Amino acid sequence: MKCYIKDYPRPQFVRNQWENLNGVWDFGFDDQNIGEKERWYENFKGNLQIQVPFTFETKLSGIQDETRHDNVWYRRTIRVDESKLEDNNYVLHFEGSDFVTKLWVNGQFVGSHRGGYSRFSFDITNFVKDGENELVVKVEDSFDMQQPRGKQRWMNEVYLCWYIPTTGIWKTVWSEYVPKISLSSVKMTPNLEDCVLEVEYNVNAPESRLNGELFVEAVISYDGKLINKTFTAVTSSHVCAKLNVAAQITICYENPVWLWTPENPHLYDIEFRILDKQMVIDEVGSYFAMRDIRIDGSKVLLSNASLYQKLILDQGYWKDSHLTPPSEEALIEDIDKIKALGYNGLRKHQKVEDERFLYWCDVKGMLVWGEAPSAFQYSDYAVTEFTTEWLEIVKQNYNHPCIITWTPVNESWGVTEIQTKREQQYFTEAIYYLTKSIDKMRPVIVNDGWQHTISDIITLHDYVAEGSIFAERYADKDRIVNNEIAFNEKMLAMADGYEYIGQPIMISEFGGIAFNNDDSGWGYGGKVEGAEAFIARFDSIVTAVKELTYACGYCYTQVTDVQQEINGLMDIDRNFKIKPEIIKEINDRKVNCLVK
Repeated sequence: MKCYIKDYPRPQFVRNQWENLNGVWDFGFDDQNIGEKERWYENFKGNLQIQVPFTFETKLSGIQDETRHDNVWYRRTIRVDESKLEDNNYVLHFEGSDFVTKLWVNGQFVGSHRGGYSRFSFDITNFVKDGENELVVKVEDSFDMQQPRGKQRWMNEVYLCWYIPTTGIWKTVWSEYVPKISLSSVKMTPNLEDCVLEVEYNVNAPESRLNGELFVEAVISYDGKLINKTFTAVTSSHVCAKLNVAAQITICYENPVWLWTPENPHLYDIEFRILDKQMVIDEVGSYFAMRDIRIDGSKVLLSNASLYQKLILDQGYWKDSHLTPPSEEALIEDIDKIKALGYNGLRKHQKVEDERFLYWCDVKGMLVWGEAPSAFQYSDYAVTEFTTEWLEIVKQNYNHPCIITWTPVNESWGVTEIQTKREQQYFTEAIYYLTKSIDKMRPVIVNDGWQHTISDIITLHDYVAEGSIFAERYADKDRIVNNEIAFNEKMLAMADGYEYIGQPIMISEFGGIAFNNDDSGWGYGGKVEGAEAFIARFDSIVTAVKELTYACGYCYTQVTDVQQEINGLMDIDRNFKIKPEIIKEINDRKVNCLVK
């Protein structure tokens, strides 16, 4: 893509005047939570150093302290060129910091943000001076089960499938000079029926300039060839346009656009410019794809073609850096190895991944389910925190064509009484409709695994070990979806008061096979002895799932081992446990898997 810059944190909204602020920061623990009272933002008292963006729990941070510290502080200096501030604002971006982040610049409080998984920014133009400036950041975390936390434990020891916490800054910190009149965001929605790209521009400009004298220019190209150029008058802070994407000649099969599919992930370049009296005052590079995703009865369609999804659960953990990818190359390696195993997509589980990962999924044609990190206890506080952050997440990642499904609620986590409690059912309905209000296209799953309320896909989780047992249990679809029997030995498909209405069905968690090593680590359904037993069991269960004539796909658990959970197809160092071509052959093998 024309806009690609290695390590740029936001590949779908690229400007050139930016600085990566990762690296060595001063750091300190504030276990008595006295730092604000003692004004550490003026006289920093931390006595350690940390390698941002790795959290203090990790080896790559340079600290590797896995004990609990709820209040941590960071400090570093930056250099600002005052001459650039005449026409620009200076903006500081945090891609991810868990959970409450507070910022001081040169001793002055700038602001705060709540939420561990969404991006946030501070315009610090009025707080900086020419030359050297001091940034001080405090991050507050907790073991509160009502806080959206994903797979981070809320006890002092790891247990089951919950892991070492991620406290503080865990994604890239960066800055950029942004023109005072600028694009703040762009929402891009492909419309295949009309061969247009629907665009919503959000423009940062004084109200006095919202008079039609400013224009947004959009230049669309494919493979270096101009497709279209349009101009939209800026008459408000939020203006919409429809951009014709049809090529002058038929491309193939009478399609006037290049479609994005896992097999052929065609991407268009698009450049946005704000013009003032024909002079460019802001310029942003981006890209998009022409594809849609929709439900047609019991099928999922990708650009009007039936889609059978072969997904794998991906928790995005690394041995020495935990939730933080050690490098962009590490993200690319994961995608390439998932493809080598024969999967056409992944379910990013309980994590909002680095946006560079989504970029490479866009480029390489890897389908992605976007999932919310769960809270684990229901309350008004949990509802408020979750809803606010989830909407931020959906908006921030909306433009990525690789994302084809949203999964805001998983396995009744945080809504443990959803089977019968109306308030918890209402919450999931609210999240469903709020997500749909932002994204009219993508399916939304509530609640993934079991006890569904309102959901575009019915998804079932079952870690039965043997394919023959699985086949017998799932032989009669109607008995499962009508709650006549409990699948997975205990769970019902639908919550009380809700009925199956013909949605597509997927087995969205199963497998989880682990080798028998010793008493450490665990997998599902008992460990196996050696590669031959592993392959036999994998083949048995995957084939049984694929032979479900009413299912439109599956998601196998999982890509890699994660700390005490050793049921990955790769270990935590990304070494294959079984030759990938063997796994790929089983995934690719044709069986009677057409959806009726």
